[in-house]
Amino acid sequence: MTTSKAFTTSIIGLISILNSSSFVPLTKNAFHTPSSIYSKNDDIPQQQAFADGTILEFSEKSRVHVGRIISTEHKSNGGARYEIMDHDGKKFSIADKAVSYSVSAPNNEPAAVRLFDAFYSAHEESESELRTDLDISPEMLELAWEEAASDLTFEDHVLTPKALIDLVHSKAASAVDAYKAWRLLKTDIAHVFFKEMKEKGRVVGFKAKPLKAVEAAKTTFCRSEHAADDLDFCLV
Repeated sequence: MTTSKAFTTSIIGLISILNSSSFVPLTKNAFHTPSSIYSKNDDIPQQQAFADGTILEFSEKSRVHVGRIISTEHKSNGGARYEIMDHDGKKFSIADKAVSYSVSAPNNEPAAVRLFDAFYSAHEESESELRTDLDISPEMLELAWEEAASDLTFEDHVLTPKALIDLVHSKAASAVDAYKAWRLLKTDIAHVFFKEMKEKGRVVGFKAKPLKAVEAAKTTFCRSEHAADDLDFCLV
């Protein structure tokens, strides 16, 4: 009887706590999202790291390189650090924030090597070569801007590299073509029409600028030394 009474008292006390104003119910926002995982002591959430083998574009000492992740180290502050090997076999140790672009590699190693070779070649291409390979001229960039600026199917008027390929050529972009389009959209002439959108420091999309901003940017571009190869574009 005493045990039953004590149990009843405990239940009543628990209900009182749950109903009190100091109790905050757990919601999905009370947990870390899948973009982070707990460290060993569950005190510091570790950011999600790229998988080993991932192909990256990254910066190191003000120079841009491409490489593959060899190994990953989770730091005590929750960040990640990668050991990278470039196309020539040189190794680098970089923080996650140094990564500017990433492509998941196939599980099949020969296929992964072929993708890395193609990715490296794309990285080495000049702006002119990118335009030729993608068959995208400044005039096509302008048409893409007009579409992105007016078409509500582009959320917040933001164009992604894959969307650019689909818009211009009506086809799905390969991983390498998406990287080439990303590089092209980061050039000076693309910046006439689009503003880079960043997430966690990385460029993830390109927002169509308002008309007046485009007109001003085009005037500035056409007065610069970068316009030497685009005189036809500047004369329009």
